[in-house]
Amino acid sequence: MTTATITTFRAKAPLTEIQFCAWVAQALPGDRLEYHRGFLVLDTFPGLSKLGDNERTELALLGKRAFWTEGQGLVHLVQERLGPDLFSYLAIARPKTRGTVDAVTQLAAVAA
Repeated sequence: MTTATITTFRAKAPLTEIQFCAWVAQALPGDRLEYHRGFLVLDTFPGLSKLGDNERTELALLGKRAFWTEGQGLVHLVQERLGPDLFSYLAIARPKTRGTVDAVTQLAAVAA
């Protein structure tokens, strides 16, 4: 029986939409990226978030892009509960297919 090693990439600083796009475009199937740690819906909501306006806007863009890439079949999106109101938001790369070529090209253009 073989054992697979699973590695999750975690950014030291908050991830931007462009960095997320670059990761998705080059990720191998099964690669995992923690694109946010916190409570995404609250962290993007004015008045509830502890983030500044620019950080909150960037996080909202990142969340929308993550959802878009999932819809294009490029990643699976998963949440891992770490504690009360604390989640790890993960993108797990899916195999790239002929059907996802256009989406990868769009991501590469955003990341360039």
